[in-house]
Amino acid sequence: MNTPRTTSTRPHALLSAALAASLLTGCESLPLQLTPAPPPPPATDSVVLLLQLPAERALIGGLRLYDEGAFDRAEQALRTALLQGLRDRRDTAVAHKYLAFIACAFNRLPECERQFRNAFAVDPGFVLTDAEIGHPIWGPVYRRIAGQPRR
Repeated sequence: MNTPRTTSTRPHALLSAALAASLLTGCESLPLQLTPAPPPPPATDSVVLLLQLPAERALIGGLRLYDEGAFDRAEQALRTALLQGLRDRRDTAVAHKYLAFIACAFNRLPECERQFRNAFAVDPGFVLTDAEIGHPIWGPVYRRIAGQPRR
């Protein structure tokens, strides 16, 4: 004699009902909050568009060359970026920063100081990272220049 299958599904039905009830009960205790999504970040220039601008392309190339240790070529590219006129003052300050690093590393201290002063002149908010400030070669030069009144 075969027994109906309905008895074997009954525990599952009870479990499903209990689970649904507990979920609904949990939902009732949570306040429904309809907060608007935060606004999207402001639009920025596309890297592809920036690479079409000669000065910005030279800056990006100079930073890449610096990272690769090709300091002579990096210096040339960074100077080209400045001559061609970078659009953003922070980019201009970055070009001067890396020129300062190169000058300091090759013991051209007056030029290193001048490049840090140029960075402050174009971007009064110019700062080095803690690691950069702690560098034994250009850190002391930066700290000395940063402590001087800006003209």
